[in-house]
Amino acid sequence: MADSSSSLPSLFEKISYKRYFLRAVDLTMLGLLFSLILYRILHMSQNDNVWVVAFLCESFFTFIWLLITCIKWTPAEHKPYPDRLDERVHELPSVDMFVTTADPVREPPILVVNTVLSLLAVNYPANKLACYVSDDGCSPLTYFSLKEASNFAKIWVPFCKKYNVRVRAPFRYFLKSVDAKEDSEFSRDWEMTKREYEKLSGKVEDATRDWDADDDFEAFSNTKPNDHSTIVKVVWENKGGVGDEKEVPHFVYVSREKRPNYLHHYKAGAMNFLVRVSGLMTNAPYMLNVDCDMFVNEADVVRQAMCIFLQKSKNSINHCAFVQYPQDFYDSNCEELVVLQSHLSRGFAGIQGSIYSGSGCFHTRRVMYGKFLDEESLARKFGSSKEIRKSVANALQRKSNSQNILTNFLDEAREVGQCQYESQTSWGKTIGWLYDSTAEDVNTSIDIHSRGWTSSYIYPVQPAFLGCMPPGGPEAMVQQRRWGTGMLEVLFNKHSPLIGIFSQKLRFRQRLAYIHIFTWGLRSIPELAYCLLPAFCLLHNSALFPKGLCSGISVTLVGMHCLYTLWEFVSLGFSVHSWYTSQSFWRIKATCIWLFSITDIIFKLLGVSKTVFIVTKKTFTETRSGTGDGPSCSADPNAGKFEFDDSVYFLPGTFIVLVNLAAIAGFLVGLQPVSHIYGGGGSTFVEACACILVVMLFLPFLKGLFEKGKYGIPLSTLSKAAFLAVLFVVFSVGK
Repeated sequence: MADSSSSLPSLFEKISYKRYFLRAVDLTMLGLLFSLILYRILHMSQNDNVWVVAFLCESFFTFIWLLITCIKWTPAEHKPYPDRLDERVHELPSVDMFVTTADPVREPPILVVNTVLSLLAVNYPANKLACYVSDDGCSPLTYFSLKEASNFAKIWVPFCKKYNVRVRAPFRYFLKSVDAKEDSEFSRDWEMTKREYEKLSGKVEDATRDWDADDDFEAFSNTKPNDHSTIVKVVWENKGGVGDEKEVPHFVYVSREKRPNYLHHYKAGAMNFLVRVSGLMTNAPYMLNVDCDMFVNEADVVRQAMCIFLQKSKNSINHCAFVQYPQDFYDSNCEELVVLQSHLSRGFAGIQGSIYSGSGCFHTRRVMYGKFLDEESLARKFGSSKEIRKSVANALQRKSNSQNILTNFLDEAREVGQCQYESQTSWGKTIGWLYDSTAEDVNTSIDIHSRGWTSSYIYPVQPAFLGCMPPGGPEAMVQQRRWGTGMLEVLFNKHSPLIGIFSQKLRFRQRLAYIHIFTWGLRSIPELAYCLLPAFCLLHNSALFPKGLCSGISVTLVGMHCLYTLWEFVSLGFSVHSWYTSQSFWRIKATCIWLFSITDIIFKLLGVSKTVFIVTKKTFTETRSGTGDGPSCSADPNAGKFEFDDSVYFLPGTFIVLVNLAAIAGFLVGLQPVSHIYGGGGSTFVEACACILVVMLFLPFLKGLFEKGKYGIPLSTLSKAAFLAVLFVVFSVGK
């Protein structure tokens, strides 16, 4: 319970950034975009239909930049002071920690183990923590790995707390070796702990089906990932209950019932099951959820979040609903996301609060439940379980079940994991994690903000959570399609920022910010068109860009955008190469992936098909002593190289490159009489430069034309793209 005395220092401060110069740059670029649109309108009658298409594309880009300007106008973040907690808070609240996994092949159990171990070892009283792992794959290997991890945790947790270990995921911590000359208690403990972790890794990696003879694995017999009963296992129960540094928090394994004919709502359904099970067993007022590959990298992360929640607010009616941390990564494929979070997420935080981004987020349980209800309403909304209704009522009154014996609730926990339990209830509709989108995080986020709640954003110097991004190529494409589709689903569902203007408590600028996020997928059409327009104009000998002095509008826009985005990367310590790679991948995902997100939504709205949540493959590399703190996911000398397969995802990009190469070749051989005088009405050297710029942005595809194996574009994709490119050239030249 927090001390509300005003004489004591605040547990956190909100830092607002003054960015007057960047505001001026944003407005200048916005003015240039409007000038370009005005120029198009005034000269529309003097040009062909190409200008109409360019006008529509540029109007969309102007709208997007207007939204970005609104988001970035008042950036902010929250800086917690966890060292002040002890003098302000008499008793720390309980926290339930959720980890979700779904496929032991695409998400290796040893990766899940490291995430769990990092959570169990955070600097927080062990008797106030409980870790729940949801295994939607119902894998005996995953359960076996977690059982072994619980044994190692009895060594790892005390070791971390005794020596105040900074990195609390063993596979990362043991990358750096101890000085061989050092002979101390620490070095001996370090060697012993490392040996035990290597034993654990060996058991997990070499695991066979020896567990079949173990009665504890009987529940996994004759199960399939999509056809099995509910399984709930208390892996470890902390019966000490005094918060001693040698204690290990509660640790529970769950796998909800799945049947082929039931809709399971993917990750959102798993999260709601975790909420119910944890509500029965511990019912902590706060919940942390992380992806199975996002380990804790800051031991005080829970204490930091509690600084936000426990600070008395003058406007306590709609205080902070959740605390979001940025998603940082320890591999080489993360620069773009880090930049987006640094600038756009801080922009969100300066309005009504950051968006919930699916991992590394602390939630308030009572906010996920809604307002207090009578007994009849509780039964109708939360289901038939009396114990669940009791736990919900306690949660709404901010009471936890910290003294419960977990094993006493196994039967109830299995009941609330049954397929039909959510039938005729409000789970996924108005309470818990919301359904109707594969992007359950932003869908839930906008619902919370629409109810008037705020959120906080903590951007620590030391990354609080670290994960591994999928490699560039097919896996990244799958992830981007899921994100793009999920965003568009929310744009067209009942939580859309386009509706409820008067009934929702969503602030106007926050509404615009959500519109910016949800329209990512719609950018694919103008992006694709704008990548083809220079080639068409060069082949057709028609003008695309303003001529004479007005050409400075286009040149200045391109130059300012390049310098602006380059500054965003360099200011965060990234290289020019990282900036270029990011700009390239943005064009690739916009034209190659989000295009299919639009088709997904169209088919869903027409009732032809439903969207599908595809688990992204996680990579894991063995630790090696003495390799330092470098990324473990990029030990491969080919790391960072773009990979291809025969998926249709790579067809648009290959087509774009071939078309622009054909246009450049046509320009060089004089296929069309080019207007070399800059004031002429036909295509000029500027259109040719634009084609070259497009090819540079799609450099991975250009390289893929000459590479072999998984780094080369498959012949089937190349032949289809070549056929479409020939049709495009014939149409352009002959039109």
